[in-house]
Amino acid sequence: MSRIQKAAMPLSHFSLALAVMAVWGSNFVVIKTALQHLTPLLLAALRFTFAFFPLAFFLKRPAVSLGNLASYGLLIGVGQFGLLFIAMRHDITPGLASLVVQVQVFFTIGFSMRMTGEHVHRFQFVALLLAIAGIGMIATHAEGSATALGLFLVIGAAMSWAGGNIVSRAAGQVNMLSYVVWASIFAVPPLFLLSFLFEGWPAMQAGVQDADMMTWAAVLWQSVGNTMFGYAAWGWLLSRHPAATITPMALLVPVFGIGASALLLGEALPAWKLLAAALVMSGLAVGLLWPRYTAMRRFQ
Repeated sequence: MSRIQKAAMPLSHFSLALAVMAVWGSNFVVIKTALQHLTPLLLAALRFTFAFFPLAFFLKRPAVSLGNLASYGLLIGVGQFGLLFIAMRHDITPGLASLVVQVQVFFTIGFSMRMTGEHVHRFQFVALLLAIAGIGMIATHAEGSATALGLFLVIGAAMSWAGGNIVSRAAGQVNMLSYVVWASIFAVPPLFLLSFLFEGWPAMQAGVQDADMMTWAAVLWQSVGNTMFGYAAWGWLLSRHPAATITPMALLVPVFGIGASALLLGEALPAWKLLAAALVMSGLAVGLLWPRYTAMRRFQ
């Protein structure tokens, strides 16, 4: 009983975790707003520029290798957000993007198993099948909500996110906000270069000139809301509660993502989309919660 009590969060901590999930979930609508004027790779470059400046002047660089920071910056900046922003411009709706990108959980588990030699457990296989069924339903019923390219890009973003998780884990116990801020600078030059090469200087220039206050607010929200508040609060919570208590809260990200997209952008929620969301969410829930459930049963 004492372990269960320790795992319980005070209401104020739970409210903070809920706020982080709301920020991270609704951010997909914010991304769509910024993409109305800015090209995807330019938006990603600006996001990480403002994530680095000015916080880098106030946060000490974490005691990890530059190679580790660079790997994380490239995987998260170029891989995760670069691909995600490209997909979200024309090829997938914010609600579906917030859902599909959560398959990073399975990539993270897979990469970790590959490194440790651990075998797949039965519950993980069931969880993966549920998520695959949901993604398959999206692929066959998208009807304008997502293209095959959009799904491919978001799954690639999820894979990059998972790679970033493995890299950050290898960094050990560090200040996560400081780690993310200092890794961000390694994403900025390649993103600007890729934007120049593939989107072109005229499109970059036009995007900046056409950007209105809502666009710049969306860019700043990427840095301030997601990085400064989101990662700082998430790291603070993880330092005070077991990971098994905190990480299942991430299941709420697509709930907020789909809800915000439907409410603010009018994204349709037909039955097939809700069923696909239920399948993916069920897979995530089984993967994250089953070990905790079995541990509680053994303890009882």
